[in-house]
Amino acid sequence: MSDDQQKDSGQSPILNKSKRVANDSATAMELPFTFAGAVLLGGGLGYLLDRWLHTKPVFMLLLGVLGFIAGIREVIRRLPAE
Repeated sequence: MSDDQQKDSGQSPILNKSKRVANDSATAMELPFTFAGAVLLGGGLGYLLDRWLHTKPVFMLLLGVLGFIAGIREVIRRLPAE
């Protein structure tokens, strides 16, 4: 690629690759927290409902499973479509 073509495209291929790697690394570090947060939020709300309603851990399990499903769905949504 000549110097004129590099100036027209805006950035060098090395810079584009390093930005892509940095973006992929940030996504890879964010996804586990997204998943765990959904499960913990669902389970925590279920726990509070169980304590308030004096029930066995029905709501904790139910909302924990819903949090799990929501976490998986959010992780899939955030993955790049390559």
